Amino acid sequence: MSTATAVVTDDTLDGLRLNRALKAGIARLLSRQEHLNKINVFPVPDGDTGTNLALTMRAVLGSLQRWPDGHAGKTLTRIADAALDGARGNSGAILAQFFLGLGDRLGHLGRLNPDDFAEGVRGGAAYARESLSEPREGTILTVLTDFAGALNAVRREGARDFVALLGRGVEAARASLERTRFQLEALRKANVVDAGALGFVELIEGMTDYLSSGSEAEPDVALPADPEAGGEETAGSAEDLEHRWCTECIVVGDPVDRRHLREQLSAIGSSLVVAGLQNKVRVHVHANDPAEVFRIAARYGTVTGEKADDMLRQQHAAHASGRKVAVVTDSAADIPDDELERLDIHVVPIRVTFGEHSYLDKVGLTPSQFYAEVARNPAHPKTSQPPPGDFRRQFEFLGSHFDSVVSVNITRHASGTCVAAETAASRVTTHGKVTVVDSMNASLGQGLVAMYAAECALAGWDAERVIAATRAILPKTKTYGLVGSLEFAVRGGRLPRGVQRVADALRLMPILHNDRQGRVTAGGVLFGRGRLREKFARFVLRRMRRDVQYRLLVGHAECEADGRWLLGQLTLDNVAMARLLPLGTALGVHGGPGMLVVGLQEYEAPG
Repeated sequence: MSTATAVVTDDTLDGLRLNRALKAGIARLLSRQEHLNKINVFPVPDGDTGTNLALTMRAVLGSLQRWPDGHAGKTLTRIADAALDGARGNSGAILAQFFLGLGDRLGHLGRLNPDDFAEGVRGGAAYARESLSEPREGTILTVLTDFAGALNAVRREGARDFVALLGRGVEAARASLERTRFQLEALRKANVVDAGALGFVELIEGMTDYLSSGSEAEPDVALPADPEAGGEETAGSAEDLEHRWCTECIVVGDPVDRRHLREQLSAIGSSLVVAGLQNKVRVHVHANDPAEVFRIAARYGTVTGEKADDMLRQQHAAHASGRKVAVVTDSAADIPDDELERLDIHVVPIRVTFGEHSYLDKVGLTPSQFYAEVARNPAHPKTSQPPPGDFRRQFEFLGSHFDSVVSVNITRHASGTCVAAETAASRVTTHGKVTVVDSMNASLGQGLVAMYAAECALAGWDAERVIAATRAILPKTKTYGLVGSLEFAVRGGRLPRGVQRVADALRLMPILHNDRQGRVTAGGVLFGRGRLREKFARFVLRRMRRDVQYRLLVGHAECEADGRWLLGQLTLDNVAMARLLPLGTALGVHGGPGMLVVGLQEYEAPG
């Protein structure tokens, strides 16, 4: 790659030159992703600003790569829409709104001169400020405003080329950025600048450096991560949270009543950003009930792209000490809530759909709510894997705070979730390596595998040892399920209709299990339809050896008394842990209300 050394003094930007400059800026921001995570202390010290900005700008980068256009205004309009669709986190939503302002002001111009650009940035900064319900100084907002002010001051002085314009603008943005260190108490105590503001400064510095160099070659957008970021200490400390979930969605309407939407969401959350234009907005809010956020949003249009990140769990991860490996699973795994907390397991929710209505499993829809919906809704529920982007967001975040990430996922024979996780893992750019382990299981068995992996990580083991131990426990972990009704197993695809007819005629009840290849299928039968829970208990007991120590989970689908009875029958002297919990959707969609599931693991505590 050859690079000219002469300073460029061209006084206009067409779409192609703007495209290359933005790519250079994005490359610089991406290379600082881990550092931005480490200094993220406001509004919540959850260590994910770098990840959120990186994901937002990768959406922009995808637009730039797919649609290079000589028209500058069309380029800005396209990237604004891409930023809105891909925005993540508080800073990502604000930056998307900034791009929307740029596109709105400059979308009609084929080429931009310095006056146009300065005016567009001023409009973009105003748009960004208007998207927040409670703007705070000392954040990316302040730096955007100061950057816009500097550009317009230089314009009034008569600057006629972009290098001079942006050079002065970057100087002002850097000075403004340094002042954020003292404008917010959280930043002052941690002695850091605002992470979102720094991300914006890195973006515009990358653009300015590219334009100053005179290079006509494509900038390298695959810059390596900052080599020092992996060992950098995380700023600040964990704190009590008023609102636990960072909740986001897109609302499309004709039009979207942004004022009333903002008013209703302000009443239940904080850090609210409503970014977008008349017919499409992205909502970002910190709340304690993500489902309520989505219900409110649905009053104003069609809701898509629902997301909810557990900021309490993120805080623990960002400020973890002594642990080398983070463990992730998907919500098909059924795990007791207190074990999720104790072992610090991160969960990516699958999607649950009833007809046209989609929910985030165990975030927007609890197990009890799921079975209530099953009882009233004629549409049979379906589950679908999380998109790879959901995994990538989790992996990128954890990979910036841990040496390694191990993701334990539902068997690939039951879902595409494992493939989605593997796709995401192959694209992670942080220093922490991600390994995906197929649990060969679902529901309680998958939960037991994830718990074991997390116990190994908690013991301080490195990734190689955690992965080897997790894979070794797979054949020792079993799941058995007694369905509430064969009709659900047939409608859910786990039992052929012909098998149901034969079973009904002979009064047989198949038992679901995970086989050696990880398929969830019929693994035995009970004879007769009476006293099924007693027969199921004997079925499981016959598969438990007296000379082996076990860990036991029992899940129930709205039949707690039966579940408690079953737990008592199976808790023998050689059972080290026995717990009862509500059954989630992974097997619940196939068994319906009344289903009982047993997860059984030959267990030896990590030493």
